[in-house]
Amino acid sequence: MDITTERFRLMKRHALTISRGTITGSENVLVRITHPDANGRPIEGWGEMAPSDVTDDTADSAVAAAASYAEVLAALAPWDLQRVEGTLGPVPKQGSAIRAALDLACHDWIGKRAGLPLWRLWGLDVGAVPSTSLTVGINPPDVVREVTAEILTRTGARALKVKLGSPEGIEHDRAIFVAAQETAAAFTTDSVGPIAWRVDANGGWTLETARTMIAWLAARRVEFVEQPLAQGDEASLPGLRPSPVPIFVDESVRLAADIPALAACVDGINLKLMKCGGLREGLRMVHTARAHGLSVMIGCM
Repeated sequence: MDITTERFRLMKRHALTISRGTITGSENVLVRITHPDANGRPIEGWGEMAPSDVTDDTADSAVAAAASYAEVLAALAPWDLQRVEGTLGPVPKQGSAIRAALDLACHDWIGKRAGLPLWRLWGLDVGAVPSTSLTVGINPPDVVREVTAEILTRTGARALKVKLGSPEGIEHDRAIFVAAQETAAAFTTDSVGPIAWRVDANGGWTLETARTMIAWLAARRVEFVEQPLAQGDEASLPGLRPSPVPIFVDESVRLAADIPALAACVDGINLKLMKCGGLREGLRMVHTARAHGLSVMIGCM
């Protein structure tokens, strides 16, 4: 198969500030796989790589990695998924996003060859997909009010995820959350019902701060809290038990093999294709999480 790349720039409608910094946009990489079908007709599969400080991928590193893949995978076909994994070896932390783009391109090629979208090939029910949540970043409360109103007006979203873990402390976190909920109250009617609330601290809290904030958020109808403690501080997660709301981990779980060790102290995981290296590992993560009684959230970068 022939592998080529193309860079492109994306800008966010709203700059997103989380506990680790602010993101205004990204330089992503489109991966194209070209390979003939049985009749010699060329088919092109597409995959996309999005950079992140979680994976340490950049557009430069992705393009370089894709060039190396093109050399070692030239003799393979897009359907040789197991052989592709075996040839490239374990998914590294730095390089997982470009591996995901390659995996996505292979699956896209297979779907185009079959004339079916991937969800049909996998036998999935699109009608069973839960509503997504849209994200409100860390900002001064007046900006949070503006962003919340804009998102709800433009999209009609019925679930919001509020980023907390502000470097300014929990009083600022509380002010952000109150501003978002007060603004959203105007968008709640008898016909559409209340908005669902989720919180992501992106590892911005200490154990004691997390205990305080989780209890405070539980009283404000939050469905779950994501990544309350920093990546690397997983040993402190049992200290949050029992929790009045479910706890999900994101940065703390990258691959299926990371899940069992945390299964007793969390309620769910955030699966991201850029983080785990693609759909094949993502599916392994779903099965591993469910085997341990955990919920699965699918996130993005």
